[in-house]
Amino acid sequence: MPRKAIGLTAAKVRTAKPGCYVDGDGLMLLVRAGKPTVNRFWMLRYSFGGKRRDAGLGRAGEEPGAVTLAEARERAAEWRRLLRQGIDPLVQREGEAARRKAEAQAQAARAKTFRQVAELYLTAHEAEWRSARLRQLWRSTLTTYAFPHLGDLPVADVATAHVMAALEPIWWKKPETASRVRARIEAVLDYARASGWRTGENPARWRGHLTELLPERSKVAAVQHHAALPWKAVGAFMADLRGRDGVVARALEFAILTAARTGEVLGARWREIDLADATWIVPAERMKMQREHRVPLPATAAGILRTMAPLRPADDEAGGAFVFPGQKSGRPLSGMAFLMTLRRMGRDDLTAHGFRSTFRDWVAERTSYPNEVAEAALAHVVKNETEAAYRRGDLFEKRRKLMEAWAAFCAKPLAEGGTVTLFRKAV
Repeated sequence: MPRKAIGLTAAKVRTAKPGCYVDGDGLMLLVRAGKPTVNRFWMLRYSFGGKRRDAGLGRAGEEPGAVTLAEARERAAEWRRLLRQGIDPLVQREGEAARRKAEAQAQAARAKTFRQVAELYLTAHEAEWRSARLRQLWRSTLTTYAFPHLGDLPVADVATAHVMAALEPIWWKKPETASRVRARIEAVLDYARASGWRTGENPARWRGHLTELLPERSKVAAVQHHAALPWKAVGAFMADLRGRDGVVARALEFAILTAARTGEVLGARWREIDLADATWIVPAERMKMQREHRVPLPATAAGILRTMAPLRPADDEAGGAFVFPGQKSGRPLSGMAFLMTLRRMGRDDLTAHGFRSTFRDWVAERTSYPNEVAEAALAHVVKNETEAAYRRGDLFEKRRKLMEAWAAFCAKPLAEGGTVTLFRKAV
């Protein structure tokens, strides 16, 4: 834009048409056409270190918030004083803006309590968790064990002493719970740091930090186990279960026949089922190890699904309905459903998950199937990295034969009753 008359007046500032107007000593008025009004800005042009710099000094005008001609001249004079002192005023202004921003962030951090940040973390991550039960556990453990010690503290001030105050009372009595609480506190504090609400190391970090203050969980208490029925007694148990009506009984029977985890069965949807191929494909997001799992369905398990088909909504074209629906429309069975059924059967000495151990023990004791076939049936990940690198398939056809043999065994009572045996928890 062409430069126009040197020296400005207040009237000229108000009425100048679009263009660039020089006041003197590098101070200029920039006028740009806009809608619905013309936009007016002050700019100071100067040189520093042999380079030309253009710096905005604010919106021109006489209304509140704007910079008048007199004020613009004062600001320009102050910048020129800084230049004579060898200071680049634009750099100084940017530094002051950065300092003010940092101070504002620090004040915001001090205003955020651990409880508030935990709620934000839960909101941001709940959709990633596979079950409502997991979301509930996250919230309940933080509420019960972390919030009494950390909840009202500014998240920026949470230190190792605070974390220890939350963990020490339960580390010896409830080591597994304490370990989960520690991991969840660490996750919330990592979220706070990523959000700019705290700095420095995470005081809930285990390796190289809390390991120096607390013993390993494995050294505090013995590994917990799931109560499991001896494999010789499973036929008698299944005979009792088959004689019971209801969706829960069929779901538990299906879980035992497929050696699947409780959550995988309760969350099963019709779109995962291929009855024609007798296959159930559990998507990765519903699996513990986040890997898709193909389950060969023995004839008995496929028959259970056919008995469930009449309960499928007629308009479920997309297959989103639950295979084993709960009492509330559009909801799956409760996570407590299997436990309550076992109690009604007089077997509250058992857990649904324990039947996976029963299956695993049956494979080892009664069959000649290799270990890797049984582990694949249980959707366990190969821990040996070298072996995992070479094993590309999922042994599906071998597993189909294994699961048919398991279903056949479950259909033939070999022993009545049986004492409860504890097998190491394998999940």
